[in-house]
Amino acid sequence: MVKLEINGASYRVRVMPDTPLLWVLRDVLGLTGTKFGCGRGLCGACSVLLDNQSVRSCITPISAVKGRSVTTIEGMAADAVGRQVQQAWIEEDVVQCGYCQSGQIVSAVALLKLNRHPDDKDIDGAMAGNICRCGTYCRIRSAIGRASKKL
Repeated sequence: MVKLEINGASYRVRVMPDTPLLWVLRDVLGLTGTKFGCGRGLCGACSVLLDNQSVRSCITPISAVKGRSVTTIEGMAADAVGRQVQQAWIEEDVVQCGYCQSGQIVSAVALLKLNRHPDDKDIDGAMAGNICRCGTYCRIRSAIGRASKKL
């Protein structure tokens, strides 16, 4: 039995210690906003915040999460930075297919929690591990800049 804190709520799950966090979120807890992309931590679709740092949930074993705080895309609206990023995403019309966007937003929030006034180089560096097949990178950068100005 593993006790978890996800989006401010406590959960107890019975899974093997090497079970990826992604599968606990999606299959055990029904939090399906976090997406499965590559399964190797390369694309960023599965990004979540672990103690306010962006991690790839597909390669993070549940044993590494015990006693730490996880925030998924479902928990972003409860946070001031998360709300600003989501609003900026809407205002900049970032989304096309939308599949990667939960991971993109999570990574943007992690960046803005560390650096409230990132320049384009900072944004590009922080977002480099998140792949968008639709190529909305310019709009993503604009949205992060917009959210930064409002924080």
